Amino acid sequence: MSDKRLVCGAPTVNPCHRPLPRPSGGPTRRSECNVSETDLPSVYGGETLHVHLDTGESETEPIDPGDARRFLGGNGFAVKAVHDHVPSDADPLDPENILAFTVGPMNGTPFQSTSRGVVGFVSPQTDGFFDSTFGGTFPRAQKTTGFESVVLHDAAADLSYVRIGEDGAEVVPAPDLAGLDTYETCAEVGDRIAADDGVDAEDVHVIAAGPAGENLVRFACLLHDSEMREGVAGRGGAGAVLGSKNVKAVAIEEGDFRPDPAADGELRDLVGGRMGPLMAETEMLQNYGTSGLVNPINEMGKLGRRNNRVEQASREEAEAISGERIREEYVTEDTTCANCAVACGKHVTVESEGVTDGKIPEFESLFGTATMTDVFDVERVMKANDLCDRLGMDTISWGVSVAFARECYDEGLLTDDDSPYLDFGDADGLVELARRTAHREGFGDRLAEGSFRLAAELDDEAEHYLHGVKGLEFAAHSPRGLKGMSIGYATATRGGSHHDTRPTLQYDGEHAETTEGTPEFAARIQHFTALGDSLTQCRFVSEGGWGKRVTDRYRDAINAATGWDLSTDDVEGIGERIYNLERLVNVERGVARRETDTLSHRVMHEPIPEGPSEGMYCPPEELDRMLDEYYDFRGWDDDGVPTAARLDSLGIGEYAD
Repeated sequence: MSDKRLVCGAPTVNPCHRPLPRPSGGPTRRSECNVSETDLPSVYGGETLHVHLDTGESETEPIDPGDARRFLGGNGFAVKAVHDHVPSDADPLDPENILAFTVGPMNGTPFQSTSRGVVGFVSPQTDGFFDSTFGGTFPRAQKTTGFESVVLHDAAADLSYVRIGEDGAEVVPAPDLAGLDTYETCAEVGDRIAADDGVDAEDVHVIAAGPAGENLVRFACLLHDSEMREGVAGRGGAGAVLGSKNVKAVAIEEGDFRPDPAADGELRDLVGGRMGPLMAETEMLQNYGTSGLVNPINEMGKLGRRNNRVEQASREEAEAISGERIREEYVTEDTTCANCAVACGKHVTVESEGVTDGKIPEFESLFGTATMTDVFDVERVMKANDLCDRLGMDTISWGVSVAFARECYDEGLLTDDDSPYLDFGDADGLVELARRTAHREGFGDRLAEGSFRLAAELDDEAEHYLHGVKGLEFAAHSPRGLKGMSIGYATATRGGSHHDTRPTLQYDGEHAETTEGTPEFAARIQHFTALGDSLTQCRFVSEGGWGKRVTDRYRDAINAATGWDLSTDDVEGIGERIYNLERLVNVERGVARRETDTLSHRVMHEPIPEGPSEGMYCPPEELDRMLDEYYDFRGWDDDGVPTAARLDSLGIGEYAD
């Protein structure tokens, strides 16, 4: 690595001195040294790499130490990049949109499971800011280049891949990659770079779009394959944005940068102290991955079925697609992201479907492709999921869009002339629709636009059957049965994503069936998720080992890594600052106001008809009351717009109009 990279805001030698022992009983544990606000902590590589796809040129930009302290990394750097570089009237599939690949200050440190990266962009589904996280080894490799952010601008003239190393980027024309699936693309690009440079292919890390991305399917995803585990940037349409830029893949060659925590010993002690609780709390994930959630959530009566007409399957149906059954009959190995002991990933082999060591369907995928479409043939479901991974499609949005179309068919709004695959329960049709959607063949061309745009083609009645908000289909966590998800989904910057407000505490009984205190609860969990995605720590590890809210533990770890002297309130303030900037991007794009902070018709007008959660829903007047309380807590105006005073108090007053 060049001297320029090393000295960009951070010294290569840690100048800290050990402190005198502190008397016991103090309220705050401090790091072994503090870094001034004018220094960039040495856990940061120091630069952003801007790649101009139209010219093939790239340039670097030093990271401002103040921005590191304000936005931390990951999610925070991604939203700042989108706000700074994407015009508010740019179409998501125009060259003016960007893709920002970002990592956080803890990538490459002992802090558990900070192996995730973030890709930020304006979503072709929501027309608003979106960040999608993914694991594997790509983010860790990006960290070694010293580039905390890699921002792709404009569009390439020919189908290409982007090759990134610590000395910069190269845009490589590769029209012969057209039509390859995600796994094939990762392997081919990795082999080409390894052969060109005479390096081991394992030192090249690739994330790719499949045919769905090339064909601009609005919910096309990106998949990264590695020797350890796949990573999928699943939601929001990152694959479509990459496809619109005429780019098939992004490849990282490992560099020499290594983060240097300000108080390495203290950070290691903190990490070691959380290992026992982490492993105890994540036992289900170690055994089954997230597929282990099928049975318990079904037993609560909060698992959407038949396009969410009902929220419970029979015990036998749930068991047929459960993590327990998949583990017993199909799992071939456990897989893990870099720097993670949990190993929640699994590979499955389904001989009848020609699937060998495919990625196990996550709980969200089993919801989208199985229970929502009423398909309980687990082998066909796993085939459909494997196709989505290979063709490059978000299994949640695709599955829920299929379920929506099947209900429209049931209600006579679609017919056999539209598609022969729209019966609830049609397992073969599910698999066929995956192929047709990715290639935009027949009815698949309409499905590729997502359920909201499909509804706009049909009778007004079709809107009653949508299951999502702000253009994004809901994830698996019930907006009728969990009150925190009601207000959380309604105010989410990403729409129907469960990564803004988390369901975890609600399943433990907190704010599951009451609106009391729920708006503040949702807002503060949104701070927690924005913080976590800026640290780029796996959400499962955060919740299992470090706390389901912003706690002193996060404060102590961040201070030990950076040398800062943040309070717990300061740390939560980082998440609040980031979330407000996300909201501001969406306000400026015209997709975030009170009228858009809503829920789908069924959630607000049709109580759950049967099961343990029978009678639950979120009527409009209840949502209105929660929005009033939510906006008041946030310091936003009555229309849900962050005020200049609030932005100024958060240290981002320059973004106010």
